[in-house]
Amino acid sequence: MTEPMNNELPKPIDLDARRARRDDTQAPDELAGAMVPLSPSEVERMDTAYEIALDDADDDPATGNVLVPVDTPGLALPVQEGARIPIIPVHLRPGNLRGTIRRALARTGHVAAFHAVRSPWYTAKFGWFAGRGLGRLVGNQLRWWWVPNSYLLEQKAADAGELKEWEKIHRQLKATRMWRGGVLAVQNLGLLIGAPILYSSAPGAALVAAGALATAGLAHYGRPAGQTIVGTAVVAPRYRKLTADIVLRAYYAAGLGNPDRQDQQVTFGSIMSRDSSDTGTQVIIDLPWGKSWSDVLKSREKIASGLDVHMRQVFLTEDDSSSRRHVLFVADRDPLAIPAGRTDMLDGKPRSIWEPMRLGKDERDRLVELSLMWFSVLVGAQPRKGKTFTARLVALHAALDPWVKLIVVDGKKSPDWLGFRKVAHRMVFGELPNPLDDDPIGHLLAVLDEVLDHIDKVNAKLTSLPVDECPDGKLTPQLARDRRYPELRVMVLVMEEFQVYFETASQEVNKQVADKLSKILAIGPSAGVILVSSSQKPSGVGAGDVQRLFNRFRDNHTIRFALKCGNRDVSMAVLGGDAYAEGYDASSLPVGDKFRGVGYLYGASDHTPTVRGFLADGKDADKILDAARKHRERLGTLSGAAVGEELERASRDVLADVLTVLGADTAAHWEAIAGRLAEQMPEQYDGTTPDAVSAQARALHVPSRDVKRDGVNRKGCRADDIRAAIDRRETAGH
Repeated sequence: MTEPMNNELPKPIDLDARRARRDDTQAPDELAGAMVPLSPSEVERMDTAYEIALDDADDDPATGNVLVPVDTPGLALPVQEGARIPIIPVHLRPGNLRGTIRRALARTGHVAAFHAVRSPWYTAKFGWFAGRGLGRLVGNQLRWWWVPNSYLLEQKAADAGELKEWEKIHRQLKATRMWRGGVLAVQNLGLLIGAPILYSSAPGAALVAAGALATAGLAHYGRPAGQTIVGTAVVAPRYRKLTADIVLRAYYAAGLGNPDRQDQQVTFGSIMSRDSSDTGTQVIIDLPWGKSWSDVLKSREKIASGLDVHMRQVFLTEDDSSSRRHVLFVADRDPLAIPAGRTDMLDGKPRSIWEPMRLGKDERDRLVELSLMWFSVLVGAQPRKGKTFTARLVALHAALDPWVKLIVVDGKKSPDWLGFRKVAHRMVFGELPNPLDDDPIGHLLAVLDEVLDHIDKVNAKLTSLPVDECPDGKLTPQLARDRRYPELRVMVLVMEEFQVYFETASQEVNKQVADKLSKILAIGPSAGVILVSSSQKPSGVGAGDVQRLFNRFRDNHTIRFALKCGNRDVSMAVLGGDAYAEGYDASSLPVGDKFRGVGYLYGASDHTPTVRGFLADGKDADKILDAARKHRERLGTLSGAAVGEELERASRDVLADVLTVLGADTAAHWEAIAGRLAEQMPEQYDGTTPDAVSAQARALHVPSRDVKRDGVNRKGCRADDIRAAIDRRETAGH
């Protein structure tokens, strides 16, 4: 990498001289502490780590690829105390051998097929170049015999009028031509005599080999400069060579040190080496005294500029041993622009909700897995950035576990979720009545009631089981798949664009939805209820209690996945303020089709990776869901809507129902309320009496008052009293 022409830049640092000074001033123990131990596998790779330099002036222009070792040979390598370099290389160990062989065979097969297809063209080029080589050889021999440069000497002597000199040159020229002509005559005579003899006496295989070698030599001799006979099947990777001076230049340009001050110099805690996946270069950096991890995070873009790479290629990892130490990793290519590939769920094999799902790959090309049990997941992003694909990928994993009850609530009524009708226990489409769902709000309330009832049944059943079956009082994989306890199934509730159900036309419905979802999120995960919520509007929803409950529902998700967001505020709403303070801002993620499905996964582990999600498009999802239905049919675990079961409200909320039938009325008699309940909600209140409704309401602290309606004064209730009772219940419950 060439240095910019700027006289004000600091001079390159002499690392050997610095090591010598440090060796003289530091004790051995101090030096040992300054070097972070490396694993045996990292040490093993250092002898074979190479980079291809693009910018060195001395590179061969004919090839463009110059291999140079990353580190100085003979430099002492810090190794973990007591560790040994493995006898069997990492890539040849039993667990990795199959993958190593598979990659080698795939590469060999590709190269063989590439050249086999082009072999006719290679043959034509080979013959043409051999003919050119033969002509060039004959021409060069003729020029050698004729001594063409001698003409200039004769002409120079003639122009000077030096007859004797001209005669001397001419005689020498004639003698040279006669001798060289004799040599060529002997050569040609030998060929004329020897070739037929060899042809008649030598074995056929030897003749073919000799002819092939002669033709190959002529083809090589006759090929045009810069051309090859055989093409390149695999292009060698090319990337910028990272050196110690370039790293120091970047850090000093970012204001993280001063090379002219001994106490402000940036040093290295390890030697520079390739990472284990061979996708980039990494090194441990020790900042000067007083500089910290937060300073590095703020300077990431400047560091990338100093390294002359894009900021997406620079990754910084905090080191637990010191606040001024971190790992710098520079990727050869922009890792976020490389697709992670299609999901492995296309194999259609059953999955387990108790095992982590394969979500994607991180910036270091490592597999990112997501554990779902006991957690809730929030997915947020702008439209068309991969939010639905991510939530659907999680739902597909749940669908492939035939013991899971899957509920899908699609607030945007999109075709992305239609295929889940094959396996889903419950489905809700949209907010307003539509051809797919004639009463989505009513069905949603019924679904939420069913989930709450399921949580109560699970907790009640777990408390009744003996200790040998349920030793910790928690749901287990064995209990969740025990046919004796169908009520203990794991339930996954997926809500696409869940915010629309907090902003319906009815404020009472908004309160009911907000209240029920908050309860499910609070107590559901411990009972095996997993929530997967996605939204493009994770803030500014509702007002008053609805807004408070919405924010609490959003913030209580334990795992967040933020793809490209419109601004910092939206990113903070999805990931949380702590994530932004740690440097994760989803609004800074790259823009473009090749970056769809890229986001930050926060809360799933101590590390927050930038994930490139695996792809499952509509056709893939349909194929996976066909396989999921077959698994459920085989085990007999299809239920609910997937087998044509009508959705009914599993439980009732008297206060909410009374408030619903009151509508715009501020008060009503108990007789009128009972009649409306029986008419509008017959599945719950068919045959109910005014006394029964009054008793249930009074048990929930709703006073029975004198209500005058249509000139008649009878006992009834007021809407304000119903609302006050609901508020008291929410306050007591939270």
